[in-house]
Amino acid sequence: MKFFIDTANLDEIKSAAAMGVLDGVTTNPSLAAREKRPYRELLKEICEIVPGPVSAEVFATDHDGMLKEAEELAAIADNIVVKIPTILEGLKAIRSLADKGISTNATLVFSPAQALLVARAGAAFVSPFVGRLDDISSDGMDLIGRILTIYRNYDFETEVLVASSRHPMHLVESAMMGADIITMPYDVITKLIKHPLTDIGLAKFLADAEKVPKG
Repeated sequence: MKFFIDTANLDEIKSAAAMGVLDGVTTNPSLAAREKRPYRELLKEICEIVPGPVSAEVFATDHDGMLKEAEELAAIADNIVVKIPTILEGLKAIRSLADKGISTNATLVFSPAQALLVARAGAAFVSPFVGRLDDISSDGMDLIGRILTIYRNYDFETEVLVASSRHPMHLVESAMMGADIITMPYDVITKLIKHPLTDIGLAKFLADAEKVPKG
């Protein structure tokens, strides 16, 4: 399973990359707005830090506008993947961009039907938002299972990118199901390594180490 970080903050990306497990980055307009920097300049710097896929979202909602923005974003770096919203115009844009050889990430996916359509249209990645489904008392992980079943039934090459993850169990459940990728905020990534028994064990080892004769 590949690990992506969901942020536009350069310090968080550098820190996650230093852990040695970072495969890519996902961003969106909300995350980029927090950084208060020119969007494309920021994306260029991110792509220089992370050699893997960097998802950059279009702002337009019409087919022609999305195509224009997508081509401009793709020109920033070879590892840019263009995030396209899963709407009717977006579906058309995914098909057009696939024909041009531009990789896309279908974002804001909330149903198996949407996931099936974007895979048929040629999306390289599909981003089901599990946390937002959980927020409305729906089972986000059930959606992941359904998408994986559909994709395996028809050998779709579209990779399932679990998005809107909120806690380590989203990672564990996604990995057990066989999802291709999960994208996580920085704070969730740092929680993955923590366990209270590890802390207790380390404290004991360090205390015992003080009793070991030196020299």
